[in-house]
Amino acid sequence: MQTHFSPLTLAYNRLMANSFKSFTGASILGMADAADLDDAALAQALFHAPQAIVSHGTETDPVFCYANEQALMLWEIDWEAFTRLPSRLSAESASDIQSDRDTLLKAALARGWVDDYAGVRISSTGRRFHIRNTTLWNVVDSLGVHHGQAAFIRDWRFL
Repeated sequence: MQTHFSPLTLAYNRLMANSFKSFTGASILGMADAADLDDAALAQALFHAPQAIVSHGTETDPVFCYANEQALMLWEIDWEAFTRLPSRLSAESASDIQSDRDTLLKAALARGWVDDYAGVRISSTGRRFHIRNTTLWNVVDSLGVHHGQAAFIRDWRFL
């Protein structure tokens, strides 16, 4: 069984889709409404989406808990390695870059979401890329319990 389609990941995909819709007013799938799909169909649609989608949990040093196929290719890493990676390691370690990233995460946490984010990230092989037109949002359940933060990356270019 592929872990990116496990029951836990299927449930997390639903939380991501519902939270995205709640904060942005838009469907994470574009024209299709995620609410119309069962969990397995939603997981397939998100995993094979042309945009990169990633999410980390709520740990003190958050660790990625989700990446779709496009994100795994972009970060040049497999699911098992990506879902053990602290999300801060997806950006270069320079203090100003980490500070900008931390500011963005805090803004999204306070507001619920941030749109049109851009920044430089680094793949597992050290390849740098610039992400643009990115939405960052909080992943919350129907009771408002915070489960993590996710990013919907619409555009990128390698540096």
